Amino acid sequence: MRELEVFIDTEEIAEFFFHELVKRGYVPTEEELEEIADITFEYLIEKSIIDEEVLDE
Repeated sequence: MRELEVFIDTEEIAEFFFHELVKRGYVPTEEELEEIADITFEYLIEKSIIDEEVLDE
């Protein structure tokens, strides 16, 4: 199996969830979206779907 490099942006995750929740009749707050995005990111790490790599800025 080859390695694939993927970049996960929690802001992008939050935006995705916002649009999907609004389509379903929910109006989440910005804080709720940030929490959902963080939980999703942590889930992907826990399931070894992604590895966290901290980039030097």
